[in-house]
Amino acid sequence: MSLSRYILGLACLWHGVIASPPGAVPSNIPIATDIQTSAVAQPIANSRKLHGKFLHITDLHPDQFYKPHSSTDEADACHRGKGPAGVYGAEVSDCDTPFALVNATFDWIAANIKDDIDFVIWTGDTARHDSDEEIPRSADQVLGTNRWIAEKITELFSDPTGQNLEIPIIPTLGNNDILPHNILLPGPNPWLQHYTHLWHRFIPEAQRHSFQFGGWFYVEVIPNRLAVFSLNTLYFFDRNAGVDGCASPSEPGYKQMEWLRIQLQIMRERGVKAILTGHVPPARTDSKKLWDENCWQKYSLWLRQYRDVVVSGLYGHMNIDHFVIHDEHDINVGMLAGLAEDSIDTREAMDDELTVMGAADYLQELRQNWAKLQPPPAVSKNPGKVKEGKKGRKGKKKKKKTDLWGERYSLSLVSPSIVPNYYPALRIVEYNISGLENLPLWRNAAKTVMPIEFDQNDRQKHLDLKRRHTEEDNNEIDIEKKKGKKHKGGDSKPKEPDFPIPHPPAKSSPPGPAYSPQPLTLTGYTQYYANLTHINNVTTEDMLDCEDGEEETWADWLLRWRKGRHGNKKPTHPKPDPREFNFEVEYSTFDDKLYKLGDLTVNSYVELAYRISKKPKRGKGKAKDVDVTYESDVEEDEEELFEDMEEEDDVDDDELSDGEESEDDSDNEELDMETIKKKKKGGKKHKKKGKRKQNKIWMHFLTHAFVSTVEKEDLKKFN
Repeated sequence: MSLSRYILGLACLWHGVIASPPGAVPSNIPIATDIQTSAVAQPIANSRKLHGKFLHITDLHPDQFYKPHSSTDEADACHRGKGPAGVYGAEVSDCDTPFALVNATFDWIAANIKDDIDFVIWTGDTARHDSDEEIPRSADQVLGTNRWIAEKITELFSDPTGQNLEIPIIPTLGNNDILPHNILLPGPNPWLQHYTHLWHRFIPEAQRHSFQFGGWFYVEVIPNRLAVFSLNTLYFFDRNAGVDGCASPSEPGYKQMEWLRIQLQIMRERGVKAILTGHVPPARTDSKKLWDENCWQKYSLWLRQYRDVVVSGLYGHMNIDHFVIHDEHDINVGMLAGLAEDSIDTREAMDDELTVMGAADYLQELRQNWAKLQPPPAVSKNPGKVKEGKKGRKGKKKKKKTDLWGERYSLSLVSPSIVPNYYPALRIVEYNISGLENLPLWRNAAKTVMPIEFDQNDRQKHLDLKRRHTEEDNNEIDIEKKKGKKHKGGDSKPKEPDFPIPHPPAKSSPPGPAYSPQPLTLTGYTQYYANLTHINNVTTEDMLDCEDGEEETWADWLLRWRKGRHGNKKPTHPKPDPREFNFEVEYSTFDDKLYKLGDLTVNSYVELAYRISKKPKRGKGKAKDVDVTYESDVEEDEEELFEDMEEEDDVDDDELSDGEESEDDSDNEELDMETIKKKKKGGKKHKKKGKRKQNKIWMHFLTHAFVSTVEKEDLKKFN
């Protein structure tokens, strides 16, 4: 062993960065220091052109112990016993992904989309869950399945020689890609070293130092025009007990946020746009959160200040198809500086793996928040009217500035997953390449584009970049006055935050691609899914020795381990007989008649969220709170927004539809656990006949959130 490697080993131990018990990480896997840079495949020149499309794939969770026709019970986890587990997975269950599904997915990609995409975003969780007590996970297994998938991706997207990648691949760490899951201590550490080795074909040489240090990096997928950032969201994740958020400069979350701020500033100066990607999304409601609050606040502030640079955020982890809207009004600079009275965050951490109940509660809370959004001027009641504000010193009313482009908001998109907790899904996103068709691409740019190097003075300038409290900046972020701590005496100025706040775009700058259609704007996506109920072709019968004694109920499915569509049943055929595997289009934003998304700009999603949040008029009374009519390019009246559902059914006294809200609890749309318990215990019911109104867009959104696995009659129960 050389002296340098010996010193490096001592340094790692000194920093206390060992992320797993001694011996947990297999010693036979070479670490990054063993890699010879000369052996790393470099992008090469060929005739390939931009297509304006990329693939987002997430949460594969491959399970080498999965067995077809095994039991989907929690104690068996599709690893043993006899049951209805299909060849390609036990859909709508909590079992993980069989290798057959992984292989079929890559075969489908190779046959259908491989030659039409410009890059791949792969947002983590490429190891099985630790859900089987009889087969606990090991580091060998976690790294083994990650290595297997990395090799499959490399093989799929390599040139005919197999020596060079044809397009860039951007991976990111998931919370199940380490051991124990969720817990990643500060780097450098052995886990980051191993992933540097596994992903050396994907991480640019100039970025490997930052990845070894903290697990973050970026790739310029279109040199000098578009970069994709891979964020290590485990350092933001509220359930990572090995770190403590983003408040202290000693924490890796703080360091990553500073790295991101500096890189986005460099991107702005170079005229490069950025897509931010990660595993755990910045999901947050009034009561729940996935990220540490300080990390969420900084991230939202960065999105706000670099809104001319950031195109969008893309995430996975949650398995449900939805989106997150960040509101600048939720940014609390006073809290970030520790000066606000409301610095203590009372939100609870979301469950690590959301049940259907947890997902439903979360989506209901999102819907409540969306009702508070300010819709784009084009869909407001009086789009041409300028609102008047408070009177000034001379008694004249000030005119409120109209936010034509929705720059008050930022957007994160969360994709559904390959693991068949619902149906396996992947997404093809399209973006505007007008004027970019003939640019030099990633593969033939390595010899002509070198990473920008800063001298020490420039580097220090970026590191020490401090916010100057000019009048322009105070107009852009007036949050300290609203939410910061009030100081006695009235004349004393509030203290500056102890971290640099980046400047917003210049007032003369046009809206960025996240807000205004232009090159690199995301124009839409096509969501694909594999209908495993049809493909697996499993016919079942009731099991005579079923311990539960009855079929799984709706409440069972919501509240505990899900056995899948054929739970408590056994296959009637001794051997699996699957149909041909195929992904099909679930929906496309380009032609979805209910979503009506002209593109994936922020305003398009704010309008969609606003429409999803609308409720029908209560009976014969007035509409609740706000008018549901629109005066926009796409007019939509109440008949188009809502649908009547005729039914005669046993209804609990507590069960309400969109159009039947109690006066005292009209704002509370969360699922009532007591109501579910009453259903199981046979609570008071009565026959209800007539029409009930539902918001069609909300029901449509729920259908896609659960990847078309939940029947419409069951979706109604979410109200």
